[in-house]
Amino acid sequence: MATIKASVPKGTRDFGPIETQKRNYIYNTIKSVFRKYGYQEIQTPTMENLDTLTGKYGEEGDKLIFKILNSGDFYEKALSKKPADNVFSSKSILSLISEKALRYDLTVPFARFVVMHQNEITFPFKRFQIQPVWRADRPQKGRYREFYQCDVDVVGSDSLLNEAEFICIYDEALTKLGLKDFSIKINNRKILTGIAELIGKPGQIVDMTVAIDKLDKIGLEGVENELLSKGFTSSDLEILKPVILLNGNNEEKLDRLKDILKNSENGLKGIEEIETVLAYLSNFEIKTAQIELDLTLARGLNYYTGCIFEVKTNEVAMGSIGGGGRYDDLTGMFGLKNLTGAGVSFGADRIYDVLEELDLFPKASEESTKVLICVFGEEEERYAIPVLAKLRRAAINSELYPFGSKMKKQMQYANDKHIPYTIVIGGDEMQSGKLAFKNMDSGEQRQITVEEIIELLSNA
Repeated sequence: MATIKASVPKGTRDFGPIETQKRNYIYNTIKSVFRKYGYQEIQTPTMENLDTLTGKYGEEGDKLIFKILNSGDFYEKALSKKPADNVFSSKSILSLISEKALRYDLTVPFARFVVMHQNEITFPFKRFQIQPVWRADRPQKGRYREFYQCDVDVVGSDSLLNEAEFICIYDEALTKLGLKDFSIKINNRKILTGIAELIGKPGQIVDMTVAIDKLDKIGLEGVENELLSKGFTSSDLEILKPVILLNGNNEEKLDRLKDILKNSENGLKGIEEIETVLAYLSNFEIKTAQIELDLTLARGLNYYTGCIFEVKTNEVAMGSIGGGGRYDDLTGMFGLKNLTGAGVSFGADRIYDVLEELDLFPKASEESTKVLICVFGEEEERYAIPVLAKLRRAAINSELYPFGSKMKKQMQYANDKHIPYTIVIGGDEMQSGKLAFKNMDSGEQRQITVEEIIELLSNA
């Protein structure tokens, strides 16, 4: 058999034990906060029916869906259904050779789940989901073809308390992960609609917001040039400029906006919703986050309909590490109309990079084994096995290094695996019943019984 070069598909990654433990630390921390706020975990299949996914992400998004070839002789089946003119196009042949696809995101499968299980779930339905998704994108730094999404959504409730609690969830989860300086930016789709109405361009709201969303990247002059290229006039820019450059605290911005958008019903409704969210928040303790009304925040306007969010760390040069907002009629695409929802996501991969750069992963997140038993020979191994069994019965993660290797190699194994404690068993230990118990960090070693070791490690 020919030798095959070991490789993974472009845009995918292996995760070793330490990386996996660190990733699980992030997921478990975030999950604990989700559950605290009443959210329950669901999972959906890796693949969905192709017609479930297509048409939900726009023309460009559809191109990035990984299609799965039908099983069996799909080629012969396709040939048997040749079009009348005997000419296949990529579009016409697709339905003949592929009926399924890898999920592109977690939102559309969630909408499908809600519709299919509407008679089994309780509304408002609060769910979270942490699973991989796949996109046939061009791989580059920070962009993968396989990556995890970490979503939390509520459907069947139009209460703005949900939006306030999303801010609390971000604040609590990121604080628990050790971040000390981050901003949660908030805006409202209706405010942006009001601004577009103000300059008499309601039909060009997407052009307007796509441009102003780039303010941090291309500056005011760049935004103005882009707007002018899209058909906006110098007069439009004179009205728009003071709005997008609005400064002051949140209350001052809102007061100024009320005057600017006094003739826009949509704009005033958006302001009212922001004020309601902030009023709810005044009843909760925000530990770390800076909450900022940012009128340049857009986040996929064809999707969101109310409040929108974006989270950025101020400690590391990094893009957003979270975002989301309110959307209407999430399940309408599957026939269940008028079910409003709201949701946010955590950018787990970016959060991983932030924690790594700031050295915020606790050492315990790298531990899988708590204590390693080292032995000098076969007789000591026989003595050690009941000790190992006692440790595991006490729910202490333990390993026994098989005899046959020098003690230096056994200790190196403990260091390489970040095992914090070792037990060394030799002739003296077997005779006295007191084992050589060592803290690998401090180097402290003492002779104690296995029962004393269990008590120490159970409280460590």
